[in-house]
Amino acid sequence: MTPLLEVERLTKRFGGLTANEDVSFTVGEGEIAGLIGPNGAGKTTVFNSLAGFFAPSAGSIRFRGEEIAGLPPEAVAARGVARTFQIVRIFKGMTVLENVLVGALLRHRAVPDAVARAREALRFTGLERRAADPAGRLTVAEQKRLEVTRALATEPRLLLLDEVMAGLTAAEVQDAVEMVRRIRDRGIACVVVEHVMEGIMPIADRMLVLERGRLIADGPPRAIANDPAVIAAYLGEEYRAPGA
Repeated sequence: MTPLLEVERLTKRFGGLTANEDVSFTVGEGEIAGLIGPNGAGKTTVFNSLAGFFAPSAGSIRFRGEEIAGLPPEAVAARGVARTFQIVRIFKGMTVLENVLVGALLRHRAVPDAVARAREALRFTGLERRAADPAGRLTVAEQKRLEVTRALATEPRLLLLDEVMAGLTAAEVQDAVEMVRRIRDRGIACVVVEHVMEGIMPIADRMLVLERGRLIADGPPRAIANDPAVIAAYLGEEYRAPGA
C-alpha cells in the first residue's frame, strides 16, 4: 500500500545554512508519527516544507501519490494537509466560532454549511461552549485547542501538530493526548513535533528523530528510547525503556 505521505531526501537551505539535509520518511494512513529532536534540529523547517510555507531546496514530498513540494500553503491545505504552529496563530479579535469558520470555508463555500462544520469541529474538541467568546480570552491550553479545531475544520487527511503540549499543565497534557488519540481514531494521520516526551511517547506509532537537520533515527518509541545515538543527542538516560 502506498503511504499517505512520502518524504524523500528533503533538503532546505537558507543561504549558507542547511536547515534540513536528505530527510526521508513516510507516514501511513491513520498513523501518529512523533518528530523530536533538540532545539534547532530543523523540525519546524520540515513542517514548513510539508505545509507549503517553504519550497524545498531539493527532494520530494508526495501526498497521496502526488508531488506537493513547492505548492503554496492554500494548495497543500486543499489537498488535505493541515497544520498548527509552535507559536499559536489565532485571530484574537474574532470569536472562537469565527476562527474555526475560517478553516471550514476551505471546503464549504456556503456559509450555513461552513458554520455547521465549524460547530461540529468545536463539539469534537470540547470548545463548543466557548463558541461566542472572543478568542483572545481563552487560556493557553484553549488557544492551542482552538488552533487544532480550525485545522480539523478543513477536513484534513494529515494533521501537522507543532508543540500542542508545550506550556501545558500535566492534566492539560493528558487532555491533549486524548484529543490526538481521538483524531487518529477518525482516520486522520498526525505528525507531532513535541518536546513533552510523556505526551508523545505513549501515543506515537513511530518516532522520527532529527539532529542538526538530519534524520538520525526512525522506529517505534521503545526502540527509539533505547537508541544510543538518540539518548546522546536528545533524550538522556532517563527516557531509556525499562529492562533495556
